Amino acid sequence: MVSLLNIALMIADLLKPVLARLPRLPDFIALARLDRPIGIWLLLWPTLWAVYIAGNGTPSARILILFTLGVVLMRSAGCVINDWADRNVDGLVSRTKDRPLASGKITPREALIFFVALVAAAALLLPFLNKATFYWSFGALGLAMLYPFMKRFTHLPQVVLGAAFSWAIPMAFVAQGETPGPVCWLLYAANLCWTVAYDTQYAMVDRDDDIEAGIKSTAILFGDMDLLIIGSLQAMFLLALWMLGNRLGLAWPFFASIAGAAVLFGVQYRRCESREPSACLSAFLHNHWVGALLFAGLFLGYLFKTLPIAG
Repeated sequence: MVSLLNIALMIADLLKPVLARLPRLPDFIALARLDRPIGIWLLLWPTLWAVYIAGNGTPSARILILFTLGVVLMRSAGCVINDWADRNVDGLVSRTKDRPLASGKITPREALIFFVALVAAAALLLPFLNKATFYWSFGALGLAMLYPFMKRFTHLPQVVLGAAFSWAIPMAFVAQGETPGPVCWLLYAANLCWTVAYDTQYAMVDRDDDIEAGIKSTAILFGDMDLLIIGSLQAMFLLALWMLGNRLGLAWPFFASIAGAAVLFGVQYRRCESREPSACLSAFLHNHWVGALLFAGLFLGYLFKTLPIAG
């Protein structure tokens, strides 16, 4: 079996071409979107929900740290392979034409090396988890590599993104010795609905450019029904979380956070009504607060559940 030292040396060799160009480090940071962490947050929140639920409200610090690092590395790798796949079309979209690959600041070969290095770094976390998590990790890698190409063949790439962004949920259960069951898959389905909803908002930003470039998305597929379908997906997301809270016997803060999330979704609807790109982008970014609120509600829901009842 390859030792951790050998893996580390392999990663160092792969990174040599990147490290040799340190003055260009900001370009690699931009390629991995580390300067725009919204994607990290949107992937991290449901991962933390799953870690806490699978850990019955008391996950170990080791699991929390490993999954947080995994989120950062795999989201960064996903951005790199996405831009590599879109390197010939990003230049046709006003929002993405200045990205490092589209503008020629980074070569396709350098991007692939960077992608492999990020995936290898994420793989370094796996020896600290059980063997079952190692096998499930191939699903995460496969979905991350599949998503960028879906926008050429289907108007539902957001569904594939939702599957990818939700894959850490069953992994969190497996990593803590749990077999993914109804609770796991209910949370998976809920997050899939939420991801499709917010990524449709994101796709609405580029809808006109995407049509001209031949890029497919749910924003194009839904057309004038976009806000209605987004609202329906958000409602299904909240309903699934409500069912989840009842099944787990969580205390009132969790249900209060669901009500608060419904209010935040109402704010997003108002922002998107004009369908102006900047307003749709603002609504998309606003989902970070939905995830944060629901995590706070989940954390307190478990905490209050364990408190002794006075009297």
